[in-house]
Amino acid sequence: MSDKQNKKIWKVVVKRDACIGAATCVVVSPDAFELDGENIAVVKPNAELRSDEELLMAAQSCPTAAIFLYDEEGNQIFPKL
Repeated sequence: MSDKQNKKIWKVVVKRDACIGAATCVVVSPDAFELDGENIAVVKPNAELRSDEELLMAAQSCPTAAIFLYDEEGNQIFPKL
């Protein structure tokens, strides 16, 4: 777990229509992501408590860029706009 005071990532979202079920996010961060019954990645409860580094690696590993990361103010951190 990471120190909440130094956290940059406060919200994690999977865009269901972009996910192809490659599960690279699950491999990188099994405590933050899982596949549902439709083989689409979903964000587990408290995923945002994982380290920023782990969440960013998971998002970067997605072949379709279906994982979006946001800061405390709701600004998109990844993928870059």
